Amino acid sequence: MASLSRALRVAAAHPCQSPTRGLGPRNLSSTAGPTAEKSVPYQRTLKEGQGTSAVAQGPSRPLPSTANVVVIGGGSLGCQTLYHLAKLGVSGAVLLERERLTSGTTWHTAGLLWQLRPSDVEVELLAHTRRVVSQELEKETGLHTGWIQNGGLFIASNRQRLDEYKRLMSLGKAYGVESHVLSPAETKTLYPLMNVDDLYGTLYVPHDGTMDPAGTCTTLTRAAAARGAQVIENCPVTGIHVRTDDFGVRRVAGVETQHGSIQTPCVVNCAGVWASAVGRMAGVKVPLVAIHHAYVVTERIEGIQNMPNVRDHDASVYLRLQGDALSVGGYEANPIFWEEVSDKFVFGLFDLDWEVFTQHIEGAINRVPVLEQTGIKSTVCGPESFTPDHKPLMGEAPELRGFFLGCGFNSAGMMLGGGCGQELAHWIIHGRPEKDMHGYDIRRFHHSLTNHPRWIRERSHESYAKNYSVVFPHDEPLAGRNMRRDPLHEELLGQGCVFQERHGWERPGWFHPGGPAPVLEYDYYGAYGSRTHKDYAYRQLLGAEHTFNFPPHQNSIKKECLACRGAAAVFDMSYFGKFYLVGLDAREAADWLFTADVRRPPGSTVYTCMLNQRGGTESDLTVSRLAPGPQASLLAPAFEGDGYYLAVGGAVAQHNWSHITTVLQDQKFRCQLIDSSEDLGMISIQGPASRAILQEVLDADLSDEAFPFSTHKVVTAAGHLVRAMRLTFVGELGWELHVPKVSCVPVYRAVMAAGAKHGLINAGYRAIDSLSIEKGYRHWHSDLRPDDSPLEAGLAFTCRLKSPVPFLGREALEQQRAAGLRRRLVCFTVEDKVPMFGLEAIWRNGQVVGHVRRADFGFTIDKTIAYGYIRNPSGGPVSLDFVKSGDYMLERMGVTYAARAHLKSPFDPDNKRVKGIY
Repeated sequence: MASLSRALRVAAAHPCQSPTRGLGPRNLSSTAGPTAEKSVPYQRTLKEGQGTSAVAQGPSRPLPSTANVVVIGGGSLGCQTLYHLAKLGVSGAVLLERERLTSGTTWHTAGLLWQLRPSDVEVELLAHTRRVVSQELEKETGLHTGWIQNGGLFIASNRQRLDEYKRLMSLGKAYGVESHVLSPAETKTLYPLMNVDDLYGTLYVPHDGTMDPAGTCTTLTRAAAARGAQVIENCPVTGIHVRTDDFGVRRVAGVETQHGSIQTPCVVNCAGVWASAVGRMAGVKVPLVAIHHAYVVTERIEGIQNMPNVRDHDASVYLRLQGDALSVGGYEANPIFWEEVSDKFVFGLFDLDWEVFTQHIEGAINRVPVLEQTGIKSTVCGPESFTPDHKPLMGEAPELRGFFLGCGFNSAGMMLGGGCGQELAHWIIHGRPEKDMHGYDIRRFHHSLTNHPRWIRERSHESYAKNYSVVFPHDEPLAGRNMRRDPLHEELLGQGCVFQERHGWERPGWFHPGGPAPVLEYDYYGAYGSRTHKDYAYRQLLGAEHTFNFPPHQNSIKKECLACRGAAAVFDMSYFGKFYLVGLDAREAADWLFTADVRRPPGSTVYTCMLNQRGGTESDLTVSRLAPGPQASLLAPAFEGDGYYLAVGGAVAQHNWSHITTVLQDQKFRCQLIDSSEDLGMISIQGPASRAILQEVLDADLSDEAFPFSTHKVVTAAGHLVRAMRLTFVGELGWELHVPKVSCVPVYRAVMAAGAKHGLINAGYRAIDSLSIEKGYRHWHSDLRPDDSPLEAGLAFTCRLKSPVPFLGREALEQQRAAGLRRRLVCFTVEDKVPMFGLEAIWRNGQVVGHVRRADFGFTIDKTIAYGYIRNPSGGPVSLDFVKSGDYMLERMGVTYAARAHLKSPFDPDNKRVKGIY
């Protein structure tokens, strides 16, 4: 059998020839089906798929006529979801597998489990998977899942990579994950076969390990069956039955198979690479792509036994312990797309393209030199599904009630399967997961993107290619850009705006004095024969931001922040979601949806939250009461009854839309939700000079008496009708102008002209981040998430708990208040001039009590500011006295810094500036 070194030589001399067998020329994308017989490291191989198809023999057991839930797909996610549904008490759950369990992509997965990721939610999900496969299943069934705890070792060959690992180590302390930063010499002692000459250090996690796909899935289904669930193999699904209810809502009614139908109100699409095809059966868009993903298995290596699994991110390679051998794989910049996914692909593999795979061999040999003379026992190249943001697709599809997704796991379905299977089961049973799964929720994507082939392909490619890249706080994608641009885009681009991307929208990040830096078409990083952009200003600016220190453009952001505090700044917030809630039942719907009292006269604006049934925060937003009118205008639709104008963060607009729509459907409210996000722009002028500036532009009296805080009016700005709102998101005197799309540029120019003598400047969202954290304003999905209540987040003032009018989530809040808060969001400031970005551990009196959710530098107070939830180590309530009585430290990359806890905002705690008192 050929060695890895020979593989390199053959690939270099004959890039389309295998060192072990001949390979014909390969396209950059593939429509190929499975190859001939392969040797693979698991008992189940392609041999089992040869001969008479198991499907032709009929289903493994008779189909029931009805089921409470039907799970489609018998891979890791399907089996985990079925197990957790059964464990949570769902009777009559059925899993349908077109062939045999794991026969799609799960059977050939590497099965690695790494406990530390740069996300607190993922650390929790991974911890649950580990508990299930290493403890719970064996206790329940008496069967061993195949779990091997051999540890994990992350390799750092540069300072930034080691800094990233130190961030993970600090986060792990908040969750009890043991990890150690090792020197090169310590690494050599742990792993004698490793070359450590080029290392800065490593991160060792002793309780990481390896899962066996077949053993895990078999044990999961045994445990599920013992609780009444059914697994039916050899039963391909051919269609989804849909009914339309009396309110015009599409709902799941059943599943059609080759062997009969099952009536069910709930279907879970866990079909992996085939999930898009299942989605099409139901009229549901599933934004993922199929990509060839490969590894090779070596011959026996003396001395490799019991070594930890290795991830050498900078070489884009992993080394998985395989008994007395290694599996070698990774992620490359030029992966092969599987264009036409075959439904006949069972226990199948592709031929390995050595030209693509060679880069992994080079990295592996450099890290473990003995591999140069080690033979290759087998090659494993199978399809995996990948998504535009490298996150799974989960939750109820917005197009069809009762149709859930559990797919697109980016080759991490085994290690995330337990945690995600549990959350998906909670989602199905209770309507929401227990944890914050917004980052995985299919509703995070705007509907214009989920069926856009170019966007899906570009973003999925970049996510795959950058899977092992350092995760920097201010990184931005280069793929799939310029999908949604607001009316001021070109105007701001010419003034040096450096844009950020949020779910398709281009929004201002910060302003660069060096001139325009447009985002160009995606060049695939030079892969597939693409020409890499030369002198690409945007990429160069982005690359300079790749640091865990203060970013090099800190002074530009500082200038924007201090101008807002000292004079005025204008913010283009046009990417905000802008909805109208109108109709006969709009008032009742608003009462139920919003925590604050919105029963106020037209012209009022209220800051409020929306909750789920468990009291978690689904959104924070502003709601403005409208006066009814028979004539539609650019600023309001015609409606009878009550009407409200909702402004929500643009990055979560689709999430808000879906949440409100679901509530309206469930409660059968007779009202409309109208999306005007693309029709209106939003310009915000904030700062001490904002009143003087706008008084020259608007035809309205802006005095406190005529235009008080938290009110809105339709006024004229430079001859154009706009809706002006006196609001702030940065803690200053200010107004928002909600402007018809066609009027945005002239209104913006009029504002800038009037502001020139007052020192008005442009500012972006990087400034908003700093200004808002300085004032203590919450950001949804960082300070405030679906698993955080307003009481825990210090937003009790938004909840009308003294009113007799009920609202969604109220009962949960009342129970929480009565029992005492078990955690609380706390503001910290640090005197040392050190950058923090979130994930830092919070120490109180020598114990870790939480981690930082969000951090930034406050330029006005000249300090680092951090917000994080803390718990009482005793399990008791977190009272205000508990917060005040502690001595705090924040741990950044393994180093602790003294911190001061604040019960009020460290900047303008009395809100004088908001009131115009300077």
